[in-house]
Amino acid sequence: MEQQKDSKVWFITGASRGFGRIWTEAALKRGDKVAATARKPESIAALKEEFGENVLILKLDVTDANEAKESVEQAYAHFGKLDIVLNNAGYSLVGTIEESSTDDVRALYETNVIGPLNVIKAALPILRKQGHGHILGTSSNLGHFTLPVIGYYASSKWAFEAIHESLALEIKDYGIKVTIIEPGAYATEFGTPESLKFAEGMDIYEDYKNNFFETLRNFKRGDPNATPEAIFKIVDTENPPLRIFLGNQALPLMRDVYATRLATWEAWADVADAAQGNME
Repeated sequence: MEQQKDSKVWFITGASRGFGRIWTEAALKRGDKVAATARKPESIAALKEEFGENVLILKLDVTDANEAKESVEQAYAHFGKLDIVLNNAGYSLVGTIEESSTDDVRALYETNVIGPLNVIKAALPILRKQGHGHILGTSSNLGHFTLPVIGYYASSKWAFEAIHESLALEIKDYGIKVTIIEPGAYATEFGTPESLKFAEGMDIYEDYKNNFFETLRNFKRGDPNATPEAIFKIVDTENPPLRIFLGNQALPLMRDVYATRLATWEAWADVADAAQGNME
Protein backbone atom coordinates (compact mmCIF):
# COMPACT_ATOMS: atom_id res chain seq x y z
CA MET A 1 0.00 0.00 0.00
CA GLU A 2 1.45 3.36 -1.00
CA GLN A 3 1.71 5.82 1.86
CA GLN A 4 -0.11 9.11 1.47
CA LYS A 5 2.03 12.22 1.47
CA ASP A 6 0.44 13.50 4.67
CA SER A 7 -0.07 10.11 6.31
CA LYS A 8 0.41 9.74 10.04
CA VAL A 9 2.22 7.19 12.18
CA TRP A 10 0.23 5.70 15.04
CA PHE A 11 1.29 3.70 18.11
CA ILE A 12 -1.77 1.83 19.41
CA THR A 13 -2.05 -0.37 22.50
CA GLY A 14 -4.74 -3.01 22.86
CA ALA A 15 -5.00 -3.43 19.08
CA SER A 16 -6.28 -7.00 19.17
CA ARG A 17 -9.97 -6.33 19.69
CA GLY A 18 -12.66 -3.74 20.33
CA PHE A 19 -11.96 -0.11 19.55
CA GLY A 20 -8.23 -0.83 19.32
CA ARG A 21 -8.69 -3.26 16.44
CA ILE A 22 -11.29 -1.11 14.67
CA TRP A 23 -9.19 2.06 14.88
CA THR A 24 -6.02 0.24 13.86
CA GLU A 25 -7.63 -1.17 10.74
CA ALA A 26 -9.33 2.12 9.89
CA ALA A 27 -6.06 4.06 10.17
CA LEU A 28 -4.30 1.54 7.93
CA LYS A 29 -7.11 1.60 5.39
CA ARG A 30 -6.82 5.35 5.02
CA GLY A 31 -3.10 4.98 4.28
CA ASP A 32 -1.58 5.74 7.67
CA LYS A 33 1.10 3.59 9.29
CA VAL A 34 0.51 1.82 12.60
CA ALA A 35 2.66 0.20 15.25
CA ALA A 36 -0.02 -2.18 16.53
CA THR A 37 0.61 -3.74 19.93
CA ALA A 38 -0.97 -6.59 21.85
CA ARG A 39 -0.02 -8.94 24.67
CA LYS A 40 -0.36 -11.78 22.16
CA PRO A 41 1.09 -10.63 18.81
CA GLU A 42 -0.41 -13.65 17.04
CA SER A 43 -3.84 -12.14 17.68
CA ILE A 44 -3.04 -9.31 15.24
CA ALA A 45 -0.68 -11.13 12.88
CA ALA A 46 -3.30 -11.04 10.10
CA LEU A 47 -2.84 -7.27 9.87
CA LYS A 48 0.61 -7.83 8.40
CA GLU A 49 -0.79 -9.99 5.62
CA GLU A 50 -3.32 -7.32 4.65
CA PHE A 51 -1.35 -4.12 5.15
CA GLY A 52 2.26 -5.18 4.68
CA GLU A 53 4.95 -2.60 5.49
CA ASN A 54 2.43 -0.08 6.75
CA VAL A 55 1.96 -2.06 9.97
CA LEU A 56 4.48 -3.09 12.61
CA ILE A 57 3.32 -5.83 14.98
CA LEU A 58 4.74 -5.54 18.50
CA LYS A 59 4.31 -7.52 21.69
CA LEU A 60 3.38 -5.27 24.59
CA ASP A 61 2.08 -5.83 28.07
CA VAL A 62 1.54 -2.22 29.14
CA THR A 63 2.18 -3.09 32.79
CA ASP A 64 5.82 -3.79 31.90
CA ALA A 65 7.61 -0.42 31.79
CA ASN A 66 10.68 -1.84 30.07
CA GLU A 67 8.58 -3.51 27.40
CA ALA A 68 6.67 -0.25 26.85
CA LYS A 69 9.91 1.67 26.40
CA GLU A 70 11.34 -0.91 24.02
CA SER A 71 8.20 -1.10 21.87
CA VAL A 72 7.83 2.68 21.59
CA GLU A 73 11.48 3.08 20.64
CA GLN A 74 11.22 0.22 18.15
CA ALA A 75 8.18 1.84 16.52
CA TYR A 76 10.00 5.16 16.24
CA ALA A 77 13.13 3.56 14.81
CA HIS A 78 11.04 1.61 12.30
CA PHE A 79 8.87 4.45 11.00
CA GLY A 80 11.10 7.43 11.73
CA LYS A 81 8.43 9.38 13.62
CA LEU A 82 5.43 9.01 15.93
CA ASP A 83 2.45 11.29 15.33
CA ILE A 84 -0.21 9.65 17.49
CA VAL A 85 0.17 7.59 20.66
CA LEU A 86 -3.15 5.95 21.45
CA ASN A 87 -3.50 4.22 24.82
CA ASN A 88 -6.43 1.88 24.40
CA ALA A 89 -5.53 -1.23 26.43
CA GLY A 90 -7.66 -1.80 29.50
CA TYR A 91 -10.28 -3.97 31.18
CA SER A 92 -13.07 -3.77 33.74
CA LEU A 93 -13.28 -5.22 37.22
CA VAL A 94 -16.82 -6.35 38.06
CA GLY A 95 -17.69 -6.49 41.73
CA THR A 96 -19.01 -4.35 44.54
CA ILE A 97 -16.64 -2.27 46.63
CA GLU A 98 -16.76 -4.81 49.44
CA GLU A 99 -16.35 -7.88 47.22
CA SER A 100 -13.33 -6.81 45.19
CA SER A 101 -9.99 -7.79 46.69
CA THR A 102 -7.09 -5.42 47.11
CA ASP A 103 -5.08 -7.56 44.70
CA ASP A 104 -7.82 -7.29 42.06
CA VAL A 105 -7.97 -3.51 42.42
CA ARG A 106 -4.19 -3.21 42.28
CA ALA A 107 -4.05 -5.31 39.09
CA LEU A 108 -6.79 -3.17 37.52
CA TYR A 109 -4.83 0.00 38.23
CA GLU A 110 -1.62 -1.57 36.91
CA THR A 111 -3.30 -1.98 33.51
CA ASN A 112 -5.72 0.96 33.36
CA VAL A 113 -3.58 3.66 35.01
CA ILE A 114 0.05 2.63 35.32
CA GLY A 115 0.05 0.94 31.91
CA PRO A 116 -0.83 4.10 29.96
CA LEU A 117 1.71 6.02 32.06
CA ASN A 118 4.41 3.56 31.03
CA VAL A 119 3.64 4.23 27.37
CA ILE A 120 3.36 8.00 27.81
CA LYS A 121 6.66 8.24 29.68
CA ALA A 122 8.34 6.19 26.97
CA ALA A 123 6.90 8.37 24.19
CA LEU A 124 7.40 11.86 25.65
CA PRO A 125 11.15 12.19 24.96
CA ILE A 126 10.51 11.26 21.32
CA LEU A 127 7.55 13.60 20.93
CA ARG A 128 9.47 16.48 22.54
CA LYS A 129 12.42 15.87 20.22
CA GLN A 130 10.07 15.95 17.22
CA GLY A 131 8.33 19.07 18.47
CA HIS A 132 4.93 17.56 17.82
CA GLY A 133 2.69 14.64 18.68
CA HIS A 134 -0.78 13.78 19.89
CA ILE A 135 -1.47 11.56 22.90
CA LEU A 136 -4.91 9.98 22.88
CA GLY A 137 -6.34 7.96 25.75
CA THR A 138 -9.45 5.82 25.69
CA SER A 139 -11.39 6.60 28.84
CA SER A 140 -15.18 6.33 29.23
CA ASN A 141 -18.14 8.48 30.09
CA LEU A 142 -17.62 6.77 33.46
CA GLY A 143 -14.68 9.11 33.83
CA HIS A 144 -17.26 11.64 35.08
CA PHE A 145 -19.69 9.60 37.16
CA THR A 146 -19.95 6.07 38.44
CA LEU A 147 -22.28 3.11 38.64
CA PRO A 148 -22.56 0.37 41.23
CA VAL A 149 -20.71 -2.92 40.73
CA ILE A 150 -18.14 -1.35 38.38
CA GLY A 151 -17.06 1.40 40.75
CA TYR A 152 -13.41 0.39 40.71
CA TYR A 153 -13.33 0.47 36.91
CA ALA A 154 -14.91 3.95 37.00
CA SER A 155 -12.35 5.04 39.61
CA SER A 156 -9.52 3.97 37.29
CA LYS A 157 -11.00 6.19 34.59
CA TRP A 158 -11.31 9.13 37.01
CA ALA A 159 -7.59 8.74 37.72
CA PHE A 160 -6.88 8.33 34.00
CA GLU A 161 -8.72 11.58 33.23
CA ALA A 162 -6.99 13.59 35.95
CA ILE A 163 -3.57 12.43 34.79
CA HIS A 164 -4.28 13.34 31.17
CA GLU A 165 -5.69 16.74 32.10
CA SER A 166 -2.54 17.59 34.05
CA LEU A 167 -0.39 16.17 31.27
CA ALA A 168 -2.06 18.39 28.68
CA LEU A 169 -1.08 21.50 30.65
CA GLU A 170 2.47 20.30 31.26
CA ILE A 171 3.40 19.45 27.66
CA LYS A 172 1.47 21.87 25.45
CA ASP A 173 4.46 24.21 25.19
CA TYR A 174 6.36 21.39 23.50
CA GLY A 175 3.79 21.16 20.70
CA ILE A 176 2.25 17.97 22.08
CA LYS A 177 -1.53 17.63 22.23
CA VAL A 178 -3.69 15.48 24.48
CA THR A 179 -7.22 14.17 23.93
CA ILE A 180 -9.29 11.97 26.23
CA ILE A 181 -11.79 9.81 24.31
CA GLU A 182 -14.93 9.06 26.32
CA PRO A 183 -17.12 6.38 24.71
CA GLY A 184 -20.54 5.52 26.00
CA ALA A 185 -21.98 2.00 25.70
CA TYR A 186 -20.88 0.27 22.48
CA ALA A 187 -21.31 -3.20 21.05
CA THR A 188 -17.63 -4.14 21.31
CA GLU A 189 -15.90 -7.13 22.88
CA PHE A 190 -15.51 -5.10 26.09
CA GLY A 191 -18.20 -7.23 27.70
CA THR A 192 -16.41 -10.50 26.92
CA PRO A 193 -14.38 -12.52 29.48
CA GLU A 194 -11.15 -11.24 27.89
CA SER A 195 -12.06 -7.68 28.88
CA LEU A 196 -13.69 -8.41 32.24
CA LYS A 197 -12.50 -9.75 35.56
CA PHE A 198 -15.10 -10.77 38.12
CA ALA A 199 -14.44 -10.37 41.81
CA GLU A 200 -15.29 -13.26 44.08
CA GLY A 201 -18.97 -12.76 44.89
CA MET A 202 -20.78 -12.45 48.20
CA ASP A 203 -24.28 -13.86 48.56
CA ILE A 204 -25.67 -10.67 50.09
CA TYR A 205 -25.07 -8.79 46.81
CA GLU A 206 -26.34 -11.48 44.41
CA ASP A 207 -29.84 -10.05 43.85
CA TYR A 208 -28.53 -6.51 43.64
CA LYS A 209 -25.97 -7.45 40.99
CA ASN A 210 -28.47 -9.47 38.99
CA ASN A 211 -30.76 -6.44 38.83
CA PHE A 212 -27.82 -4.26 37.80
CA PHE A 213 -26.78 -6.66 35.03
CA GLU A 214 -30.35 -6.68 33.74
CA THR A 215 -30.24 -2.87 33.58
CA LEU A 216 -26.96 -3.02 31.66
CA ARG A 217 -28.44 -5.45 29.14
CA ASN A 218 -31.10 -2.87 28.33
CA PHE A 219 -28.59 -0.10 27.54
CA LYS A 220 -28.75 1.07 23.94
CA ARG A 221 -25.35 0.37 22.42
CA GLY A 222 -23.64 2.26 19.63
CA ASP A 223 -22.03 0.78 16.54
CA PRO A 224 -18.24 0.78 17.11
CA ASN A 225 -17.65 0.79 13.35
CA ALA A 226 -19.19 4.27 13.23
CA THR A 227 -16.42 5.73 15.43
CA PRO A 228 -13.27 5.94 13.24
CA GLU A 229 -14.31 9.14 11.46
CA ALA A 230 -14.65 10.89 14.81
CA ILE A 231 -11.14 9.77 15.77
CA PHE A 232 -9.75 10.98 12.43
CA LYS A 233 -11.37 14.39 12.85
CA ILE A 234 -9.71 14.68 16.27
CA VAL A 235 -6.21 13.79 15.05
CA ASP A 236 -6.48 15.81 11.84
CA THR A 237 -7.61 19.09 13.38
CA GLU A 238 -5.13 21.78 14.40
CA ASN A 239 -6.83 22.35 17.77
CA PRO A 240 -8.23 19.06 19.09
CA PRO A 241 -10.42 18.98 22.20
CA LEU A 242 -9.08 17.81 25.53
CA ARG A 243 -12.18 15.63 25.89
CA ILE A 244 -14.71 14.24 23.45
CA PHE A 245 -17.65 11.90 23.99
CA LEU A 246 -18.38 9.12 21.53
CA GLY A 247 -22.08 8.44 21.09
CA ASN A 248 -25.22 10.50 21.59
CA GLN A 249 -26.15 9.46 25.13
CA ALA A 250 -23.31 10.88 27.21
CA LEU A 251 -23.89 14.62 26.86
CA PRO A 252 -27.57 14.57 28.01
CA LEU A 253 -26.53 12.34 30.90
CA MET A 254 -23.66 14.64 31.89
CA ARG A 255 -25.97 17.65 31.90
CA ASP A 256 -28.02 15.89 34.59
CA VAL A 257 -24.95 14.66 36.50
CA TYR A 258 -23.36 18.08 36.74
CA ALA A 259 -26.66 19.89 37.36
CA THR A 260 -27.19 17.64 40.38
CA ARG A 261 -23.67 18.28 41.65
CA LEU A 262 -23.97 22.03 41.21
CA ALA A 263 -27.31 22.05 43.01
CA THR A 264 -25.79 20.16 45.96
CA TRP A 265 -22.76 22.47 46.15
CA GLU A 266 -25.04 25.51 46.00
CA ALA A 267 -27.30 24.11 48.72
CA TRP A 268 -24.30 23.63 51.01
CA ALA A 269 -22.45 26.79 50.00
CA ASP A 270 -23.06 28.55 53.33
CA VAL A 271 -21.57 25.64 55.25
CA ALA A 272 -18.61 25.46 52.88
CA ASP A 273 -17.97 29.21 53.04
CA ALA A 274 -18.08 29.22 56.83
CA ALA A 275 -15.40 26.53 56.83
CA GLN A 276 -13.01 28.98 55.16
CA GLY A 277 -12.41 30.71 58.49
CA ASN A 278 -10.85 34.14 58.83
CA MET A 279 -7.06 34.09 58.60
CA GLU A 280 -6.00 37.73 58.65
